[in-house]
Amino acid sequence: MTPDQLDATFAALADPTRRAILARLAAGEATVTELAAPFRMSQPAVSKHLKVLERAGLVSRGRDAQRRPCRLEARPLKAAVDWLANYRAYWEESYQRLDDLLGMLQAEEETGRPTSGRS
Repeated sequence: MTPDQLDATFAALADPTRRAILARLAAGEATVTELAAPFRMSQPAVSKHLKVLERAGLVSRGRDAQRRPCRLEARPLKAAVDWLANYRAYWEESYQRLDDLLGMLQAEEETGRPTSGRS
């Protein structure tokens, strides 16, 4: 995934309405009318959100006679998750250091003397 595609994915995900639309589409295809139903906004406003999601590659629209159902395209979401996973090791290591420090502080508190791990 290119940096521009990743930027478009995160920009699309930044809006709670667009995230709600994606959550609804995860349950199956839906028309703009069906997607607009739970929101206090017009169908044209929902269509604008769908255009952002389409540009990010997160939604596609089909044609079924008179219906134009929207469907979730999950590939960009996987690319975003993969990108975020690069930082998982960093956070796990940070939390492990914090756990170690808390363990030493608890041991000091229980024994009343410093542990050998700190200077």
